Amino acid sequence: MNNEPIEPDVITQSGLAPCNDGIAGDLYPCQRMDLVSRISLIELDAFNVDGAWGWTDPLTNKEYAIIGLTNGTAFIDISTPEKPVYLGKLPSANETNIIRDVKVYKDHAFIVSDVPNHGLQIFDLSQLRNKALIPRTFATTARYNGFGNATNIMINETTGFAYCTGTNTFMGGIHFVDINDPQNPVAAGGLVVENRPVNSIDAQVVTYDGPDTTYTGKEILITNSKDSVIIVDVTNKFSPIILSEVQYPDTQSTFQGWLTEDHQYFFLTDKFDESNNQHNTRTVVLDFTDLDNPIFHMNHFGTTSATDRVGIIKGNKYYLANNKSGIRVLDISNVANKSLEEVSYFDTFPFDDNGGFNGATDVYPFFESGHIVVSDLFSGFMLIKEQE
Repeated sequence: MNNEPIEPDVITQSGLAPCNDGIAGDLYPCQRMDLVSRISLIELDAFNVDGAWGWTDPLTNKEYAIIGLTNGTAFIDISTPEKPVYLGKLPSANETNIIRDVKVYKDHAFIVSDVPNHGLQIFDLSQLRNKALIPRTFATTARYNGFGNATNIMINETTGFAYCTGTNTFMGGIHFVDINDPQNPVAAGGLVVENRPVNSIDAQVVTYDGPDTTYTGKEILITNSKDSVIIVDVTNKFSPIILSEVQYPDTQSTFQGWLTEDHQYFFLTDKFDESNNQHNTRTVVLDFTDLDNPIFHMNHFGTTSATDRVGIIKGNKYYLANNKSGIRVLDISNVANKSLEEVSYFDTFPFDDNGGFNGATDVYPFFESGHIVVSDLFSGFMLIKEQE
């Protein structure tokens, strides 16, 4: 990784910093996005951060950020957004690692990391309601040891199954876990593609409701195998059916993707295409009108040469954690006509916008309040919000 030696306390801005005339807090380049608050790596007692997710307490409607750290998982109360409260940390189940991901289901956090013997940590989020003795060290509620390391986890909240990528099982494929009873997870099969390693880094799983009516109501998994995107029917967990595999022009290293809400288009990031092909940030869009025959739809090139990392779609907006150029927001309402438009951004890494893996690593845009959680490799936890 191209990690420049940036000291954790270089960026000291904390608290509300509105975006005015293209700058927030005299430091961050921006357009129509404000910095609401920030917690540094020093305060989080971690060397780096990686994954980001969120939880809204169904009893209190309070919003919480969940951040993957090198040495564990941090929980942050953002119910007063300008003054977030760091509640504490769940230590890593094994050694430290820069890759840690988390998702939420039935008020439990499910955490993986790319270290041996880590398994799947499960944490009952209702514990966050107790604000005594903070910040404190939390304990794991339950643990699943059907695999050791993993790079990512996705959960289909409709069916109650978790899908863990990059494990040491299924030839590096995807490990399925039944989490309908969150504290008693059960192995539920896995994916091997034609007896070859999948090398899957990420995945998305949905209960399908798109234009290909053949698969309406089926559980569809979309994953990557370094140089391609694979679509799989995983309705029967112990007998997954590969529907198709698609490549796109100038593939370098397929990394992560997200479906539009109508399940017609798939937005994709490629880890090395900017640096290897010497072009600006490229968002690849595939057309999934026919799941048995997906096709390349378009490329969109951004305004900088930063490496794209993780993109998530909410409504007609694509929220892209774009490493050194921070969070970029694209209006995708005209994607059918092969037109995307950048409408706002917040540059969490103000030093440069070049390729490389410093800067924003993950984004969570699903809070009802409109607050957006960002994990930044050297700046820690950041909370931003689009202007009205």
